[in-house]
Amino acid sequence: MRIGILGGSFDPVHHGHLILGRAAREELGLDTVLFVPAKLSPHKTHTRPATEEDRLTMVRLALADEPGFAVDDLELRRPPPSYTVDTLRELAARHRDAELFLLIGTDNAGKFDTWHQPDEIARLARIVVLQRTADAPTHAWPLVRRLVDVSSTEIRRRVAEGRSIRYLTPAAVCDYIKERGLYRNE
Repeated sequence: MRIGILGGSFDPVHHGHLILGRAAREELGLDTVLFVPAKLSPHKTHTRPATEEDRLTMVRLALADEPGFAVDDLELRRPPPSYTVDTLRELAARHRDAELFLLIGTDNAGKFDTWHQPDEIARLARIVVLQRTADAPTHAWPLVRRLVDVSSTEIRRRVAEGRSIRYLTPAAVCDYIKERGLYRNE
């Protein structure tokens, strides 16, 4: 079994995450892509406007009826911060016969050497860079490229400004953000 792991704040999840997850699944022959929302990323220590429960719900809504995608809340069940190495250890123990692929963005690839135990991460999983902007990759890792100019920061800003986020994130996520009043007070 070949499992891709796509972690992040997902605040909120958007089409860029989904498009790159699908591209990675197809190009790498992955059986599944696990979306793993972080409790608190060591690289994003600012206060998040959406709760863990809201972020998890939005990922579940985005992945509904998506074959080959699944959500895993294992980082949300652990105390912060959410270290990738701990996540990979848990997934490796749970899926002993699986080959793990850690899917990271070009922004994270550039600072990978600052991550907690980067050598152990590289031992536990094959690292694949997901490129969704024109940024050049900084490592010689495998690359999955789909240029999708959308970000969670942009979505939060647009909601705060009262602008539409239609087509930036799945309709169910748009509806959830509106119903819950998320990101209005940024």
